[in-house]
Amino acid sequence: MLELLIVIAILAILGAIVIFLLNPAETLKKARDSQRISDLSTIKTALGIYLTSVSSPVIDAYGSCASNVWYSLNGVTDTSVAGSEAATSTATAAELGEVDGTGWIPVNLSSLVGGSPISSFPIDPSNTITSLSAIANTDLVYRYTCSSTPMGFEIDAALESDAFTSTDDKRAKDGGN
Repeated sequence: MLELLIVIAILAILGAIVIFLLNPAETLKKARDSQRISDLSTIKTALGIYLTSVSSPVIDAYGSCASNVWYSLNGVTDTSVAGSEAATSTATAAELGEVDGTGWIPVNLSSLVGGSPISSFPIDPSNTITSLSAIANTDLVYRYTCSSTPMGFEIDAALESDAFTSTDDKRAKDGGN
């Protein structure tokens, strides 16, 4: 009987050590961050194909590439960026990933010869923001903005895992702003 208690105690201690070392919460954060990095790469590739394939690309809803920031949320565009025009995104929850210009990124990828390179624009795995008035830089939501001179775009996401924000800081090594 005593031997059984000792074995159970040792197994409990080993189990606690394994759980502590694996840190399931950090593992889930790292998995979501890996998905974010993959999603942004997919968006970058799709928009790059669009920019190189269309003679007069329209990479925002207005054709002027105003200084707006679009979020992977339904029905919101941030017009508080300096020099931005009044704007509102009309993407509903059902349209959020659409690639025909009605999704959260206002670019019509379906106008490409051969069709869109992706079936839908991805959204953040957490997408925790529900209101534009509550958005902060650390919120888990994708962001898109563009410029007309030179023609280009930027896509951003906040990362949440320690592995990607301190140890291997992907924010500083992504090649962007």
